[in-house]
Amino acid sequence: MLGCVIHGEGDLRVDELPVPSPGPGQALVAVRYGGVCGSDLHYWRHGGVGDFRLKEPMVLGHEVVGTVVSYGDDSSGPAVGTEVAVHPATPCGACPECVSGRRNVCRDTRYLGSAARTPHVQGGFAARLVVPADQLRPVPAGLPLHLAALAEPLSVALHAVRRAGDLSGRHVLVTGAGPIGCLVVAAAKAAGAARVTVTDLLPQALRYAAVAGADSVVRADDPGDPGWPAEVDVAVEASGVAAGLDTCLRLVRRGGVVVQLGLLPPGPSPFAGNLVVTREIELRGAFRFDTEFDDALTLLAAAPTLDGLVSAVVPVEEAESAFALAADRGRSCKVLLDFGGV
Repeated sequence: MLGCVIHGEGDLRVDELPVPSPGPGQALVAVRYGGVCGSDLHYWRHGGVGDFRLKEPMVLGHEVVGTVVSYGDDSSGPAVGTEVAVHPATPCGACPECVSGRRNVCRDTRYLGSAARTPHVQGGFAARLVVPADQLRPVPAGLPLHLAALAEPLSVALHAVRRAGDLSGRHVLVTGAGPIGCLVVAAAKAAGAARVTVTDLLPQALRYAAVAGADSVVRADDPGDPGWPAEVDVAVEASGVAAGLDTCLRLVRRGGVVVQLGLLPPGPSPFAGNLVVTREIELRGAFRFDTEFDDALTLLAAAPTLDGLVSAVVPVEEAESAFALAADRGRSCKVLLDFGGV
């Protein structure tokens, strides 16, 4: 079978891989689509994500959907032939975080396509994928499979929005209009936000934010843009750059909440820490997700306009061109790899 493997910085290959067989408690899925995520791009361009560095070849990908092929012994789940989305996290279930209900920050989790541990956890960009059977979620009736591929990034957005607290009637700022930032817009509107303002450097990215439901969009490099709000109630930093965090801290109201969602570069990052003190701003992190995955599928089924965030579907054989397109935010939002699913 074909798989999309990162061998090192700038070394992305479509390799022939052995077809796996499911063991006890596992399921075999014929992968159809896989969404290229920002972390996949970081592994490709930089050989790592944040503090997680490549130490061996790794199959990329954690945003995958497909069809159930078979089960191993003592396994059960959606019927063979069912279209499913794959929850990419396998928390340990025993650490203090898991026990307290915060499985998304499990200290011993396994996450598809992650170099956070060695040996690395191989990802889902392959024609066949074996995962624990309880990580399969049936795709709701009427939800196109390619749109269901947005369930993982939408789950990240939903978790960030929940970390922000009650958004009913609030004005929310989102810095960064990449795929995650755009999905934060959709999640915030679904949570009752009265207004969502999005900033980015690229006009095309801001157009995608409007597709996701943004009420106003602002060029981040234009201080004279009339769309800039005087202040907001909540800010979600989704760009992963220090300047975005600075904008959030300066525009959120006194006593407001800032959620840091974007992964900042490794090492120290400058930020306006005094504002956190003098304005009693609550700065909260948001990492991955847990039960939000099920909610994401439900929201996608009810929001077909999010289909407009899928810029292209590219055969896996052309993975490098797909990654190049996904990395060009002036031309794309979410790019999917197509594995055929047969």
